[in-house]
Order: sequence, then C-alpha cells, then structure tokens
Amino acid sequence: MVYRQNILLAILEVFDQELSATFFQKILFLFSENQINRNFDFVPYKFGCFSFQAMADKSKLIRDGYLENTKGWKKANSDHPPFLSKLNETDRKILTKIQNQFADYSIDELIRYIYIKYPYYAIYSEIASKYLTFQELESIQSLKPSNPHKSLMTIGYEGKSLEQFLNDLIQKNVRVLCDVRKNPLSRKYGFAKKTLRNACESVQIMYLHLPELGIPSKKRQNLKNQMDYDILFLEYENTILNEQKPKIHFLHTLLSNYKRIALTCYEASPKQCHRTRVANAIHEIDNEIPVCHL
Repeated sequence: MVYRQNILLAILEVFDQELSATFFQKILFLFSENQINRNFDFVPYKFGCFSFQAMADKSKLIRDGYLENTKGWKKANSDHPPFLSKLNETDRKILTKIQNQFADYSIDELIRYIYIKYPYYAIYSEIASKYLTFQELESIQSLKPSNPHKSLMTIGYEGKSLEQFLNDLIQKNVRVLCDVRKNPLSRKYGFAKKTLRNACESVQIMYLHLPELGIPSKKRQNLKNQMDYDILFLEYENTILNEQKPKIHFLHTLLSNYKRIALTCYEASPKQCHRTRVANAIHEIDNEIPVCHL
C-alpha cells in the first residue's frame, strides 16, 4: 500500500470509520492544504474541491478489502492495525488538528467554510448558490478564468498530477485540449485517453484525440540528446506533418472557433516534443496567433 492510501484510511479512523463522499473530499482537501508536500491535488468541480487520484485510490482500496463498496467512504470490518500510526509525525498532527476543528461541522457548514476560504475551488460548483450570498457568489464568479484572446498553447504532462495538469488548463481558460499522441496510453494515472477525456469534460474542457499527428513510438527510442530530437522532428515535419496538412487546417479552424486551445503530449520540455512542431505549423498559417508553452 502506498503512503497516500494510508492517509485515506487514517482519515476514516479519526472520523468514526465512515464519511459521505462530499465530506470526505473536503476533509482530505483541508488536510492536503496543511501539508508542505501534498500527497493529493484538487480541481474545482461540481461540488467544489475534488481529487481524481483519491477516487482511483478508493477503487483500489475497495478491491483490496480495506473499504466497503458504497457511494461514500466506509472502512471494511477488518483487523488491520491503526493507519494513523503509519503516518509521519507531522501528518498525524495535521490530521488530529483537522479532526478537532471539523468533526462537529455539518456538511453544509463544511462546504460553506471551504467555499469562503478557498473560493477558486467553487468556480464550477453547481451548489454554491445554496451556501453563499449573492455578493459571495459574484466574488467567486470573478475568479473564473475568462481570457477571451485567441491563443495556441502546448502542455506536457510529465511531472504533473492529473489535477495539476487540469488546473494549468483551467487557469489559462483553455477551451479545447488536443491530444497529439499516436497512442494515448500512459502508466501515469489520469493520462490514458478515456480517463483524460472524462476528467477534461468534468471541468468544462473539450477533449479531442488526433492520432494522425502522433509519432510512432518506435521512432522515439534511443533519443539521447537534443540533436537526436531535432533530427527526428525534422523528419516528422517532412513526412507526417506534410501529409497531414488537412489536420493542421482543422486545428486552425478549431482555434478560430474556440479561441483558446492546447496541444498535449508527454514531455515537459517543448523542445523535446513534437507538439511544438504542430504548433509551429499552425502558426505558419496565421503568424499573429501567439504560441504559449505551459
């Protein structure tokens, strides 16, 4: 069991073994906000702060018999040793503090507390009007990214959690994410095609996969230095990009319609990813389009 899963089970231990789904996410968020190095990241979601990673871990803990298969969070009856004792001293103190402060809160009180103190995570909330005044709602809406200017962005997910990746897109007001991987598979949680598409759509970002613009994985083997990448990308421009001009024009039209789109692949460095060459090809159609590497 990985350390972050001990955190999930320890939370249930100190909160009487069972919490509703929304209450649990809020407590985990407050715990994470107090950590120096977070184990979980969050995105603004329809009920406020939400961790996709926590839900993936929940499924694993259900399969392994640590949790019951319910809509909420409930520890399974078992003789496992205390999970609180498995946390480091700092995290035990954080969790104890959270338990002392919020154990007697109702779900309504907890939601309002977080929406007021951490308003960014309420920008997509479908229930905010139930908990906030008109003035408070207006203040939260003002935090919603609204940059209307046309921009073509690129982003790699290397070194990012799914939530960090999505927050980068949200904060730049990206409307469409274009996945230019040949094979949208990943051993890193959240970045396989179906999971990434569902996560994007849950935060109001359209997801499109354009495999025609990808590079076959066999061509990416044995890349040792920047010169190797440059040679590969020159070949890519002369073959695949040259053959896929209709897709480049499609992306240009997409940009005209949606104003703010991002191209994504794995590599963190834009110099080591073909998404930069795709962006350059779009830029050649209209050199007034700014290109930003996130």
